[in-house]
Amino acid sequence: MKQAAQCAGLALQRVRRHLLCAFLAISASMLALDSRADCFDEAAQHHKVNPWILRAITAQESSFNPNVTHPRNADGSVDTGWTGINSVHLPELARYGVSAGDLRDACKALYVAAWHLRKQVDRFGNTWEAVGAYHSKTPSKRDAYSAKIRRILNFWISRGIVPPA
Repeated sequence: MKQAAQCAGLALQRVRRHLLCAFLAISASMLALDSRADCFDEAAQHHKVNPWILRAITAQESSFNPNVTHPRNADGSVDTGWTGINSVHLPELARYGVSAGDLRDACKALYVAAWHLRKQVDRFGNTWEAVGAYHSKTPSKRDAYSAKIRRILNFWISRGIVPPA
C-alpha cells in the first residue's frame, strides 16, 4: 500500500513538473516570440480553430521548441517541427506546395497544424475527439492525447494564462 502511494506521488510530481515546464515555455514563447505568437492567432483564425488548442498542441509536441527533433515512430513515420506533423501527411501537403523542410518554419508549421486540426474538426465536430485525432486515429491513443491537451489547457486556465471566454 505504501509503495502504491509513493508511486502515485511520484507520478503526480512528474505531471506537475511537465505542466510547470509547459507554463514556463508558453510564457517565454509569448514574450520572446511575438511574431510567432501572432502566427498562432492568424493560423487559427484562417482555419477557424481555437488558437489555445493550437498552442496546447505545440506545447505537447515540442514544448515550443521549433528546432525539436522527434524520434522515429514505431511505424517508421517521423513527426516534424514544433507542431509534430507526421510524415504520413507529406504527400497530401506536397499537393499544396508544402515540404517537410517547410515544417521547420514555425509559422508555416502552425498553419499546417491548424489545417490538420481543422480536418479533424470537420470529421468529428468541435470535440475532444477531434483534438485527439490530431495525433492519432487509434481510439486509445486519440483519447490519451486529448486528455493531455485538456490538462495543459486546464493548467493554463488555473494560472490565468488563457483569457476568460
